[in-house]
Amino acid sequence: MATPPPHPRRVLVTGAAGFIGSAFLRQLLSAWPDVQAMTFDALTYAGHRENLEDLPGAERHTFRQGDVAEGEDVARAFADFAPEAVVHLAAETHVDRSILDPAPFLRTNVHGTQVLLDACRTAGLRLVLVSTDEVYGDRSDGVPATPTTALRPSNTYAATKAAGDLLALAAWRTHGQDVVITRCTNNYGPRQLPEKLIPLMSLRARAGEPLPIYGDGLQVRDWLHVDDHAAGLLAALARGEAGRVYHFAANRGRTNLEVVQAICAAAGADERLIEHVEDRPGHDRLYTLDDDATRRDLDWAPRRAFKAGIGETVAWYLENPAWCRAVAGEGLTTFLEANYRDRQAAERPS
Repeated sequence: MATPPPHPRRVLVTGAAGFIGSAFLRQLLSAWPDVQAMTFDALTYAGHRENLEDLPGAERHTFRQGDVAEGEDVARAFADFAPEAVVHLAAETHVDRSILDPAPFLRTNVHGTQVLLDACRTAGLRLVLVSTDEVYGDRSDGVPATPTTALRPSNTYAATKAAGDLLALAAWRTHGQDVVITRCTNNYGPRQLPEKLIPLMSLRARAGEPLPIYGDGLQVRDWLHVDDHAAGLLAALARGEAGRVYHFAANRGRTNLEVVQAICAAAGADERLIEHVEDRPGHDRLYTLDDDATRRDLDWAPRRAFKAGIGETVAWYLENPAWCRAVAGEGLTTFLEANYRDRQAAERPS
């Protein structure tokens, strides 16, 4: 299949009302002033119209509520918008939730991805599938995963993302379909759902509430600012080679404990709020990616240093309480929260 034009003029972005999706949408509309973009989002607990406020080039953006796992929803969006390319960010992403209920992850991350693959193949469109470093599983040997490293997911979330990746690679191999896969390390930045580590700990720290950390807190993650990730996705959309997997990383691992300590410093909170709780089942100790090929072939590199970025990020959550209230309407139902509540209840005198 021919290489797509360097500048698609009509781009449909699934999951663009979410954290990474809305950051990508902002960069898309800013970087390409003549692009028309459609947000295609089911507006589940993780997608919110508030994330689409104050978009640059808002007059070039349209919104369509729809479910990637519903073929009719996808077909109508394609017919009405006539996209030239699709960036697929719609996904169930929280490991804690996948432990509590795997079904939505199978539906969205596996079936939904196949629905989009079929629609894009019929229409002859490029599909950029946004995946995760978690598909490689625990890298406790310290060797960074390359794009050809075997997939060994440790939890339901990662397993469903790996399944979507394999479906995309099968479509490329079998049909010559124009598919590009990206895998990224942990993201942080504004507009992340406040059940994830950094916003959750930021809000708890400001409120003087306990900061529960799984196990010893020495699990290592590599944190990339969401705007750097979004820039990488733009490069993959414009210049990525069909059938390739591209990695985006900051190449600086930090323990969860170090991250929470940095949040305490930024929020002016006492580190004595940190409490260690029972570890999550199947919790991987280390994720690490080799992104040398991406940096070379897409001319990409992260620009935001963690020390400055984490301070700005914590400040954003503390300065936007209305946004936090709006997006946390159904409560923070993570495994971590449930774990902590159960422990507190068990320690109360009867």
